[in-house]
Amino acid sequence: MILSVERRTIAAGPRTLSCLATGPFPNERVVVFLHAFPLNAEMWLPQLQALPEGWSGIAPDFRGFGGSDPDAEDASRSHARLEDYADDIAALMDTLGASSAALCGCSMGGYAALAMLRRFPGRVNAFLLADTRATADSDAARASRAAMLDLLDREGPRSVAADMRLKLVGPTSQRDRPRVLAAIDGLMGSATATGIGFAIARMMNRPDATPELAAFHGSVCVVVGEEDTLTPPGEAASMAALAPGAPLVIIPRAGHLSNLEGPDAFNSAMHEWLAAVPEGAE
Repeated sequence: MILSVERRTIAAGPRTLSCLATGPFPNERVVVFLHAFPLNAEMWLPQLQALPEGWSGIAPDFRGFGGSDPDAEDASRSHARLEDYADDIAALMDTLGASSAALCGCSMGGYAALAMLRRFPGRVNAFLLADTRATADSDAARASRAAMLDLLDREGPRSVAADMRLKLVGPTSQRDRPRVLAAIDGLMGSATATGIGFAIARMMNRPDATPELAAFHGSVCVVVGEEDTLTPPGEAASMAALAPGAPLVIIPRAGHLSNLEGPDAFNSAMHEWLAAVPEGAE
């Protein structure tokens, strides 16, 4: 059965967040879906529509993406941290009456999920980490992000979208899935320059999250596209090894956006992950 998903605008702390939601709220069994860079919550439609019975789902647009408020005009990129996103997620959960939640994050969304674990450890009861990493950026990665900030400031959001487009999907999708590429183009098209710039800074500034992930005792699942070159399967295997018993699911013929490129396989992994979350987990 395909579940109905609605767009909601929710006041969460000092800002308004635009979200996709399905299921009743409040609910003790909630999944928060956290999107990749530079997309928005719409990337999670195949998963929101396929949640198992009893679960509610919410997928927020991060600040400056989709329909969510951007960072304040007087804010500085140099002070931007992923914990800012965590504060928004926690405020959203408060508004919905969710004391804790399972977090499903892809790429930058995985970084935000791990920031939630640092900032609000008691509010996270399970993780699905897709096409992401727990380690901080290497020097080379930080240099690449700095170059992307320069590109953004010189040429605007469209230049960043063009630079990211073929990095986000594998060669199979590039060759055989024009609808996936069209969907990604649409998702990137709604990102603002402010949202992109602050997101890049937050990713650059993130710390190593491996100690927190290694100490986490809830249900963990790691998913990666077989053709992902940004966070390849070897990186995912290292992350899964931090959480004893965590399955490593490799989605065949998929790249960095494995939930869009291989939605059926991704949804199967999601269902198995949620089935392992105890009822009333805190």
